[in-house]
Amino acid sequence: MFAGADEYGVDLTIDDADVERLLAVTPDDADAPAALSFSRNVFIPLTTACRYTCTYCTYYDVPGEATLMSLDEVRETVRTGADAGCTEALFTFGDAPDERYTEVHRQLDEWGYDDILDYLAAACEVALDEGLLPHSNPGDLTREEFADLAPLNASMGVMLETTADVAAHSGNRRKTPGQRLNTIRAAGEVGVPFTTGILVGIGETWLDRAESLLAIRALHERYGHVQEVIVQNVVPNERSDYERPSLDTMRRVVAMARVALPEEVSVQVPPNLSAAADLVPCGVDDLGGVSPVTDDYVNPDYEWPALRELADIADEAGVPLRERLPVYERFLPDGDSVRDRDEKPDGAHGAERDREWLREPITDRLSADDVHGRRFRNVARGDGPLSIPR
Repeated sequence: MFAGADEYGVDLTIDDADVERLLAVTPDDADAPAALSFSRNVFIPLTTACRYTCTYCTYYDVPGEATLMSLDEVRETVRTGADAGCTEALFTFGDAPDERYTEVHRQLDEWGYDDILDYLAAACEVALDEGLLPHSNPGDLTREEFADLAPLNASMGVMLETTADVAAHSGNRRKTPGQRLNTIRAAGEVGVPFTTGILVGIGETWLDRAESLLAIRALHERYGHVQEVIVQNVVPNERSDYERPSLDTMRRVVAMARVALPEEVSVQVPPNLSAAADLVPCGVDDLGGVSPVTDDYVNPDYEWPALRELADIADEAGVPLRERLPVYERFLPDGDSVRDRDEKPDGAHGAERDREWLREPITDRLSADDVHGRRFRNVARGDGPLSIPR
């Protein structure tokens, strides 16, 4: 059904009637949230290299200009974030960068690493050592690669973007929906709490948006692993002239996402790219990762809002604002010092109850008897260090 799906053996059937129902959704059909959440993070662009050259993206640098952060730089950044009360180390880089960038490959070899994923594992260990929980976005991965990285990550993610075969993904190294769907499926098979999302305004149609959301729902229903779905609008930048979607468009897409997805899956919009206050009533319940110490390196022209601004968004919606961990509460272990309660949170379904989602390096970090472990546990209980002057 979707471009590249056969190549990866992705078997997804989207019911035409479900598509038609979703296309009929309006903002009035979605329920406003009971609360808004966000995570406090540090953004760590491990490398600016990427095998793709998507026309809307400013993140990647061309070969010869791409950089690779040293582990000393990683340690300094995460230490600063931990001191600022962050809980999440957001690692990101382009897909398979060492396949295209000889300098990146040479540097990794000089430092003693087999490839970028081997290096990412080392960087995650640094983050854990310094008191942050890794959340990695390393592009498309296989099941085996997820299995290697899952023990060192509280959660992981990749943007589906769209199930459409759009010109924005064209080029010699074409990104296909089948690749992305295979990655989301592989994360579910391994049991990784997962973030994905759609990108609005890159040439997709309303039909494509509906099918993309239903494809995510189908994979979550199969594995129970999707914790949040980002509805992200494209923004103008130095490499593209894609028009920013209208507020009416975004309100409708957000409402479609809220109606399409199970209640336990959060709908997120980036508050530095979207008119978040106008989208919350359409079903947004999460404002994503926001950093008090680092830039948004994927969208450098768009500054993160201050915590005070997040509180203003929540106040305008008439709902409380709470800080969360990079892994959602329902994926945390039961009956231990992480949550200090025996019951599963509301909304957890069978697939979640029957699995252990977090591996020992992460659970050890969460339950550690140090300042960082206590910070994580406070945030998990809804009693985090968030303090906003009133």
